[in-house]
Amino acid sequence: MADGDNAIPIEAWNTVLFEKFCRFRFVLTEGLSDHSDELLRRRPYSSGARVLDVGCGFGDTTRIIAGQTAPGGEAVGVDCAGNFVAAAIREAADAGIGNVSFFTADVQGDDLRGPYDAVFSRFGTMFFNMPVMALRNIRRALRPGGELSMIVWRKREDNPWVYDAELCVRGIVPVVRHEDTDAVHCGPGPFSMAGADMVSDMLQIAGYERVGFERYDCDICIGRTMDDAIDFAMALGPAGEIIRLAGEEGTKRKDRVVQALRRTFAPYQRGDGVWARSSSWFVTARNPAR
Repeated sequence: MADGDNAIPIEAWNTVLFEKFCRFRFVLTEGLSDHSDELLRRRPYSSGARVLDVGCGFGDTTRIIAGQTAPGGEAVGVDCAGNFVAAAIREAADAGIGNVSFFTADVQGDDLRGPYDAVFSRFGTMFFNMPVMALRNIRRALRPGGELSMIVWRKREDNPWVYDAELCVRGIVPVVRHEDTDAVHCGPGPFSMAGADMVSDMLQIAGYERVGFERYDCDICIGRTMDDAIDFAMALGPAGEIIRLAGEEGTKRKDRVVQALRRTFAPYQRGDGVWARSSSWFVTARNPAR
């Protein structure tokens, strides 16, 4: 893959990752919604605003934004994966929401159909191979003075909901680097924007000003049962990626992994499921007024 080429990650999001996101949607929309609900509570959008939702997935956040911007406003969802966009269009139509639309594009370089009053993203900006290029392209789609708000994961150590499983699997399954396999992958990974200083530099290089960070912590349900939590860890996140890229070696070690994950998740089990801590940054930045 050439530097900056998103073809492989886009293929992954359209195929293996889309299928897994459908399977574990309970965790990946309802679970992660605590983060987006809190940011949208703190910084709601005004009626009449036109807002772009980057990496919209199934469109659940886009629909919420559409409700905030009505009447007179519009929420527009964009995702690199056409399968997600198709699902988002169907679900918005089923919900009877009129001020929402979706399109497929590579946010790193494609036309984003601006201008927008604001841009929002829940965990949708960490997978760009060229993040400064993508952030600059997003800024171009913002009106002067418009605001970018994005939610990104903080450091691994403060996200045991995925990191504990990763450490567990790393001790059992051989780690295969992306560049050493032909398998599709998601790109840089969920923690590529964990460092506030680095992300602040990226945003300023991309032309933004008034960059701000707010930390938000909450527990995430990673499974209604222990078996659900183990299945999720083995299918998605860094642990699932290690197992998938290891191929036959990962499959051969499945029983050992299951036993080890059961021990790892035991402290997180509650009466209503398996819950573990998560930690994100709410990042805000402004397109300079001209």
